[in-house]
Amino acid sequence: MNAEARLAAAATRPPVRPDSPELEQLLAAIRDSAASAKRDGRDLHGTMDLVRAARLGAFRVPRAEGGGGASLEQYFAMLIGLAEADADIAHILRAHYWFVEERLRSRPGPERDRWLARIVAGDIFGNAMSELGGSTAVGSWQFETRLTASGDGYRLNGTKYYCTGSLYSDWVNVFACREDGTVVSAVIPVGRDGFVLEDDWDGIGQRLTGSGTGHLRNVEVRPEEILTAAVESSDAASLADPADPYIIGQLCQLILTALIAGILRNVASDAVTLLRGRSRTYAYAAASTPTADPLLQQVVGEIASAAFAAESVVLAAAAAQDRAVASLKDGKLDFELAHRGSVLAAQAKVVVDELAQRAAARLFDVGGSSAIKQSANLDRHWRNIRTLASHNPVVYKARAVGDFLLNGTPLSNSGFF
Repeated sequence: MNAEARLAAAATRPPVRPDSPELEQLLAAIRDSAASAKRDGRDLHGTMDLVRAARLGAFRVPRAEGGGGASLEQYFAMLIGLAEADADIAHILRAHYWFVEERLRSRPGPERDRWLARIVAGDIFGNAMSELGGSTAVGSWQFETRLTASGDGYRLNGTKYYCTGSLYSDWVNVFACREDGTVVSAVIPVGRDGFVLEDDWDGIGQRLTGSGTGHLRNVEVRPEEILTAAVESSDAASLADPADPYIIGQLCQLILTALIAGILRNVASDAVTLLRGRSRTYAYAAASTPTADPLLQQVVGEIASAAFAAESVVLAAAAAQDRAVASLKDGKLDFELAHRGSVLAAQAKVVVDELAQRAAARLFDVGGSSAIKQSANLDRHWRNIRTLASHNPVVYKARAVGDFLLNGTPLSNSGFF
């Protein structure tokens, strides 16, 4: 369906909303579609069509503006369920929800209205931000990709890596520097001449997220595709409100932790299924059947408790984000509330990363030797968790929280907290 047809269709039905039967039905359909695609060796384009049709990408847009009207706590609860249904699909949408949140907070006007209309219609937005090599530190918001003036518009040239979700998107938000070094973002359609996305992600987990390389070779950018109301960069945000970088940082970081919490639900359910499916045990076991063995019962209970704890801390951090966003008054956010949201997001990562990796490894303690067969594919949980946890080193998060508690040092406002 093309963009115009999608806009017209969007006006005929409401998007999926929190706590609705349609949401549960959608998550079940996504689970089945993604599982079928992976069994058959197909990509996830068909599954992403379900996301578009339900307009799940508009879940956070207020109902008055045509969206699902979810709070951040409701959004993160949905995201955990989506990651349980399929962790790749949930990860594909991370950049999209980042884009949505920034549009919701951008200045009222035609630019905001234009992009929100596309979101409500079901369009999906990817990213082209990260770069490799060079001497610039991660989080410094400096890019080798350049945006230069060309006639009535602009041209983009550069190479991006880890463009998660962009292969499945309709638009891609590209971060670049102008000739004077200032950061700019431009939203271009997938498929525009000179913009090539490679499916070359070779990570150990999250294999079908489209986290490949993006090549920009003299790509046309129209004036209306430049985000003049953007607040993504730390420089631009600090001029408007020093709390802004925390708002976007805590959202993007907690998304990763929520995905891990969703995967942990699968680890817990797989532990139960594995143990119930075992008919034999060892001659020296504590019981004659696996399900009656108190040692194995304890492992299942500990895994399930880890899943519960992970979900609980994510939702607690999400509630803090709701309070921070609601503090907006006269164009300013409450700094303490915004900072607290980032502290809780960092603490959630510190706890959940460790809990999840341990639980995913302990899954093999209840499965017996048959659990290590490649056909069982149980190692995917640990690989996916490890991949998500590696996005930003947990050791820096723990140190920053400790420094804040001991010395009152605010967290970095780089957008990574």
